[in-house]
Amino acid sequence: MSELITAARPYARAVFELAREQNRYADWSEMLKFMAAVAQDPSMRAALESPVLASAQSAELFISVCTDNIDESGRNFIKLLAENRRLVLLPDIAAQYEQYRADAEGKIEAEVVSARKITQQQSNNIATALKARLGREVTITTRTDSTLLGGAIIRAGDLVIDGSIRGKLNKLATAIGR
Repeated sequence: MSELITAARPYARAVFELAREQNRYADWSEMLKFMAAVAQDPSMRAALESPVLASAQSAELFISVCTDNIDESGRNFIKLLAENRRLVLLPDIAAQYEQYRADAEGKIEAEVVSARKITQQQSNNIATALKARLGREVTITTRTDSTLLGGAIIRAGDLVIDGSIRGKLNKLATAIGR
């Protein structure tokens, strides 16, 4: 897994730089999202991993599926990836591109996992606090987890704030066990 991310990084960085130069962040987001979905299709993935297809054939197959959803730059990118046998990296490339884009735009996504559904006001308060702490615009997504006894866990990039009762009990157990 980590080797795929490492292999995808230079491609994601190159696409990001191109998008920045052309001021086309949103266009590339859409194209990469679509290409990643195509690359994740089991039958497409099997075809791409087949040693029978030459790189040019892989590119043409992929482009034929994506035709209406990519432009000339997208087709060239697919050809480059096919030539290097890297089309299977598209989901990782798309994810890393979105991270670069969010960083450039000063945005971050945060997930709040709570025992009970949180209100819009609570979500707004969390977003405001994270914005103050991280210095970025924060988009909150929420979900409930019935295994939590209470509280919440917040994940924003590398930051994890475990305010769940289970987390607090684990910390207490660790402290007592010393």
